[in-house]
Amino acid sequence: MGRQFSYPDYVLSFALRPTKGEDSSRNSAKEVEMSDKARSKAAPIAHLPKDIRNVVLVGPTGSGKTSLVESLIYAAGASTRIGKVEDGTTITDVDPVAIKQHRSVGLAVAAISWQGLVINLIDTPGYADFIADLRAGLRAADAALFVIGAVDGVDAATQQLWDECESVGMPRAIVVTKLDKDRADFDETVAVCRRVFTGGGGVLPLHLPIHAANGTPIGFIDLLTTQIHEWTTGIRAERECDREHGDLIEQARDDLIEAIITESEDENLMDRFVDGDPIDVETLNRDFERAVARGHFHPVIGHALTPATLGTELLLNLITRGFPSPAEHPLPVVTSVGGEPKPPLSADPAGPICAEVIKTTTDPYIGKLSIVRVFSGTLTADQAVHVSGHFESSSGHQSHDVDERIGVLSAPLGAEQRPVSEAIAGSIVSVSKLTRAETGDTLSSPAQPLIMESWLMPEPLLPIAIRAHTTADEDKLGPALARVLAEDPTLRIDQNVATGQMLVWCLGEAHANLVAEHLTTRYGVNVDTEEVRISLRETFATAAQGTGRHVKQSGGHGQYAVCEIVVEPMPVGTGFDFVDKVVGGAVPRAFIGSVEKGVRAQLLKGVAIGYPLVDIRVTLVDGKSHSVDSSDMAFQAAGALALKDAAAKSTINLLEPLMELAVLMPDEHMGAVISDLSTRRGHVTGTESLAGGRSVVRAIVPEAEITRYAIDIRSLTHGTGSYTRQSAGFAPMPSAATKKILGG
Repeated sequence: MGRQFSYPDYVLSFALRPTKGEDSSRNSAKEVEMSDKARSKAAPIAHLPKDIRNVVLVGPTGSGKTSLVESLIYAAGASTRIGKVEDGTTITDVDPVAIKQHRSVGLAVAAISWQGLVINLIDTPGYADFIADLRAGLRAADAALFVIGAVDGVDAATQQLWDECESVGMPRAIVVTKLDKDRADFDETVAVCRRVFTGGGGVLPLHLPIHAANGTPIGFIDLLTTQIHEWTTGIRAERECDREHGDLIEQARDDLIEAIITESEDENLMDRFVDGDPIDVETLNRDFERAVARGHFHPVIGHALTPATLGTELLLNLITRGFPSPAEHPLPVVTSVGGEPKPPLSADPAGPICAEVIKTTTDPYIGKLSIVRVFSGTLTADQAVHVSGHFESSSGHQSHDVDERIGVLSAPLGAEQRPVSEAIAGSIVSVSKLTRAETGDTLSSPAQPLIMESWLMPEPLLPIAIRAHTTADEDKLGPALARVLAEDPTLRIDQNVATGQMLVWCLGEAHANLVAEHLTTRYGVNVDTEEVRISLRETFATAAQGTGRHVKQSGGHGQYAVCEIVVEPMPVGTGFDFVDKVVGGAVPRAFIGSVEKGVRAQLLKGVAIGYPLVDIRVTLVDGKSHSVDSSDMAFQAAGALALKDAAAKSTINLLEPLMELAVLMPDEHMGAVISDLSTRRGHVTGTESLAGGRSVVRAIVPEAEITRYAIDIRSLTHGTGSYTRQSAGFAPMPSAATKKILGG
């Protein structure tokens, strides 16, 4: 259990009454909280960016993020009950897949108000397959609550989530949840975080939990104010810290104050602290917010669902008093649509309009909804905006620059939409009727179109081959996939011409299942999956000669063309070479190109099992023509027939595509990764050690061996490994595999 501050049972009865000396300012604060609860069922509205807090909840699956959001919504008075993940009744888990799986599968926003401020809570999934939504949440937020279960520990996947926040410099506090569970240990959780997290030296408790004699958590000691907050009656009560507790928390309080002063870089206050001068709480609170905003100081606070959402109000107060507003957080870089740099933006409601779509969903009643973070300017209902989205040509997403008129603006509370008249800089709102907008798009003024530097999108590496279940599904599949692509920028659609398969590239198996579920439930399209076929290549193993005869007579008009070719294999990667060695005009000059065209057409179709034919030299050596009946089309047909005839006299080899992998993992998994690559017929080309105990292994591996590597590498490295891939050309397939495919 670690360190505990406990009370005898008889002491608890005094928590029912406010402390005799409780001052009027504290009573006023409570009155504000109660009035907030009465007002917050309406859409929360902010008139200045300083009155907004955008907070993303980050943490592994099962850490309690969604339950924590429920508690915060309830404490702010925006709901009358606390939903449960296991019952499917939470406000932010509205996707049927999330309800069925009891875990978040997408980003959701809940706007609440507290002490006169608007707080946009951004709930994100913790599972690796949905990291794109986490990154969207980090883009939209100005600070993060990093959620860790007190009984769960800190595994490598949790460390990776922390590093995601660290990579974008996100200010964050840590919330230790599940303090009411058996074996919950607040002190040990804090110690582990300090030990394993990047910059963990800045992790320090802001509050320490206190317990009843039976070990049940009943409240917290605030290390800054030294006030005790108790929930023994179901509502929060405050009183002064007991003397014995004051002695016990002295060192922890000194460590906290020193960290705040150090990270806020307040030299005058540091001198006072070193000299032992007393520092008032108001001054510490001012430096506290500055220290958090700099992103290196991470206060820790506890939370439990029982009794009575222990710590929720303290957490809301931390958000309002200790987290930066949009005006204090750096904004993304912007350029013109053509790429010319633009002056840096500021969170100014009167500035140029610049907003970004962080999530696209489809509401069964409203239609398409875009969740938008406004970075600059002010959006109003029925306003004309420029929608800009630029994508790589291979992504399946179409680039677009169009002007549209937005519909209703609303403050989201999960699936509930509460209309608002405008959204100033710093706001997060839902926007209807943006038919062309996709996740990641920039909204700006049609008179001054802008585009924001995009956040890093993960590369989808798991191919899933799909086909429509019925003819009716086939007619609807194309439009449905277009809608799914608009919602999810990490998806990629690839119509493989060589294999005839439609491939949907996903981030993992859970991601693929979510796509299939959405196709069925949202768009009424049923799809079947099949084994992914690798796009092979055919080539000649030995030289051969072939003759093509296209001689036909029909309706008095003939077609006559004869050609003879020699086909020779060339080194892998050489491509195709056509040589003309005809002498004496056996094939008229006008038809030499026709023969080559026919050969090239047959190359694409293959000569064995339908894969493209590569790495050969075709030499035209002889032929025959007719002065009347020969034609371009006839010699094209003859060229194709000649190539097929030569193939029948030679051995055809298959070439398989190779991929160059760069596998990133903790050092302790390197041996297992290298061993696994060797079983996949991989050739390791090098290794590299990186900072932080991580390494990169580079290898050349046949693509056929890594179709499910996105799943396998996670299993192999306990969720800590990742990789990138790029084409490394083709190589001969092993003879046994070739014979199996060719039926030899």
